[in-house]
Amino acid sequence: MSTNTLEAGTRPAAEIDAEKALVSKVAWRLMPLIMVCYLFAFFDRINISFAKFQLQADLSLSDTAYGLGAGLFVVGYVIFEVPSNMMLYKVGARRWIARIMMSWGLATAAMVFVTAEWQFYALRFLIGAMEAGFAPGVLYYLTLWFPQHFRGRITSMLFLASAFAGLVGAPFSGLVLEHLDGVLQMRGWHWLFLLGGLPCIGLGVLVLTRLKDRIEDAHWLTPAEKALLSSRIAKHEPNQHGGSLLSAIRIPGFLMLGFIYFLIQVASYGLNFWAPQLIRSAGTQSPVMIGLLTAIPYVCGAISMVVIGRLSDATGERRKFVCGLVVLGAVGFFSAGIFADHTTFLIIALGMLGAGIIASIPTFWTLPPKLLAGAGAGAAGGIAVINTLGQFGGIVSPVMVGRIKDLTGSTTPALYVIGVCALLAAALLLWGLPQKLRTLDKG
Repeated sequence: MSTNTLEAGTRPAAEIDAEKALVSKVAWRLMPLIMVCYLFAFFDRINISFAKFQLQADLSLSDTAYGLGAGLFVVGYVIFEVPSNMMLYKVGARRWIARIMMSWGLATAAMVFVTAEWQFYALRFLIGAMEAGFAPGVLYYLTLWFPQHFRGRITSMLFLASAFAGLVGAPFSGLVLEHLDGVLQMRGWHWLFLLGGLPCIGLGVLVLTRLKDRIEDAHWLTPAEKALLSSRIAKHEPNQHGGSLLSAIRIPGFLMLGFIYFLIQVASYGLNFWAPQLIRSAGTQSPVMIGLLTAIPYVCGAISMVVIGRLSDATGERRKFVCGLVVLGAVGFFSAGIFADHTTFLIIALGMLGAGIIASIPTFWTLPPKLLAGAGAGAAGGIAVINTLGQFGGIVSPVMVGRIKDLTGSTTPALYVIGVCALLAAALLLWGLPQKLRTLDKG
């Protein structure tokens, strides 16, 4: 039985209902805008996979060169990740997240000016640098507003936006590539980056006007609600590590979590960057149909996120749920390799992959805050470090897959390698983490 269940049995029902109502009120105020922002952030990562076909032809890029350009996004992201999150802590989430949104939106829209391979590399690096700190910044921001035992479903809501980015973005990308190609003398992939970048500037303005940095600043909460929310968040912080970034890194299990997230991201980027190519290689040529089929893994991921988010909150068994999801994703990668030439079975495999890997990420992100304080600089920087270590998977995965495809003429061997990485992540989740985190996993 989880500690959540035990505690619920010792608290009056009216108090529990009041807390649930308050969390729901906060969620409705904050999460719609945050989810839309995250949707565009994730679309900014996957739009390169749909632009691949036209972009490669126009710039004469090999698969290795494409993979390198895709990976350079993550290089820029990784280099500026921790400094960005430390700045977020200093200047406040509202201002810094707004700055991130506006700057990456401008950089993404600037892709329309790319005419040479080196420009492709440079701008992909710049986009990553401008976006650095967004995801861990938002994750840290949520720890300031939601009690720990609600974070499974709240984090799932956030990452549900990534699934919607694939669900909506994939068909949208196909339509743009097919119907806007040549409009105003611009290629379809130009429109793809322009329509993905410019709305982020407006979203940055909304972040400035809608979000608040602290519970105390929320004019839409009563003094009693502010006191209740603050007390519930403080009560469920398992320890007070995190006064500094160095102290966070020294916590047993911290770096292991970063390595596990690296392996999960190798799998995630494998899906994001190469799913359209896999579907095309299996025999589908229409950009619109490729977009529709690419949406299927994200639909499965969205369903899985909602179900697992609630189950993990109810049981407190975060680690075991992440492990099971990653194993499901590994089975999906192996199946995608086996059925690479059969569209129907390939889509089923991609659905399994999406249900596993996509849904594992929000559940994973309920683990790091258990090791960190909820409102210190160490928490902001520590979450960023784990995310940074994971993002190295976004460098390794696209380059590795592209290189293997250039050498062998097939992505199948790379799918098997990624599947092994996912199984290794599952094994480390079960047996590689310290006993302390296994105990905290019940909270």
